[in-house]
Amino acid sequence: MAWYPGSEHERHVSFDHLLDFTTGIFTAAGMPADDAQLVALNLSRADLRGVHSHGVLRVPEYLAKLRTGGVDPKGQPSVVRDSGGAIVIDGGNAMGPVAAHFAMERAIERAQSANVALATVRGSNHAGAMFPYAMQGFDRGMIGLCATNALPTMAPWGGLDKIVGINPLAIGVPAGEEPPLVFDAAFSYSSHGKIRVYHQKGEPIPSTWAFDKKGHPTTSTAAAIEGLLQPIGEYKGVGLAILWGVLSSLLSGAAYGTELGNMIDGPKAGLDGHFFLAIRIAAFEKPERFRSRVDGVIRQIRESRRTEGTAELYAPGGLEAAIEARYRAGGIPLNDMTIEGLRRAAESAGSPVELPIL
Repeated sequence: MAWYPGSEHERHVSFDHLLDFTTGIFTAAGMPADDAQLVALNLSRADLRGVHSHGVLRVPEYLAKLRTGGVDPKGQPSVVRDSGGAIVIDGGNAMGPVAAHFAMERAIERAQSANVALATVRGSNHAGAMFPYAMQGFDRGMIGLCATNALPTMAPWGGLDKIVGINPLAIGVPAGEEPPLVFDAAFSYSSHGKIRVYHQKGEPIPSTWAFDKKGHPTTSTAAAIEGLLQPIGEYKGVGLAILWGVLSSLLSGAAYGTELGNMIDGPKAGLDGHFFLAIRIAAFEKPERFRSRVDGVIRQIRESRRTEGTAELYAPGGLEAAIEARYRAGGIPLNDMTIEGLRRAAESAGSPVELPIL
């Protein structure tokens, strides 16, 4: 679901200007131009599709990691094990989007001959929103499935120890005439980012978002920050989070759970792990027929009956596609706090690129 942690005061920025401005910050911070653009593209595309929690508001945090957190601005991922459709990659302590793009590209290339290929990653960092990687092979007839580990913010169902990450999963399936099917979500009901915004506003949160440190549902943001995130679907959600965390970490030798640190002392650089699977559609079905049938699935959802008060039904990724079309036409809304953070980051990095406001 698209969510914007903004204020009432918003300014609009074109996607191209936002991408250029953000690229300029990371280039000025010492990253090679191509790598800087990969990081900027991941963040800007998140904003473009309304996923502002993973957008350019993270630029100051990423910049701090580059300058003080031990992340190597010139780090280069490399293949360390290669066996048929199985590839293991060391991220070289590069920025997460650099390692993630490299890994998904290797999986896509291998799937062109092996039909199905999996690339796992160690030695990486926060990779941002996962949907861009799941969509990376659409132009080459690929389905993408991507996952990553995350800091531990949940407990096993019925537990109190913060040892499970929300460990997001993204799946991208190309369509024909309709927008593609794209799912990108973590296995928690909410996130610490959303809770902190409510905390800043002095507003209570829904009781389904978090537990206090004794494991009781809470509407208090302070208690939630000290406590635990609630998983989606109770034990089912935390079970999925555990297993996708294992697949994202243990296959490559990356850190898992508490090995990453916690929300207090933050992640340790170069310990993140990721999982990237590419599936060549033509190995299983005629691509044209497959895409046409995906269109049929999407249209069936859109044309089915709605509950009272529901304006439209969306297949996964449909709402984000609609937001993207609107933002491309009228600009991406960013609140004053995010814009100020961007400009301070640019000044700190010494970037000469300006950010025009529409």
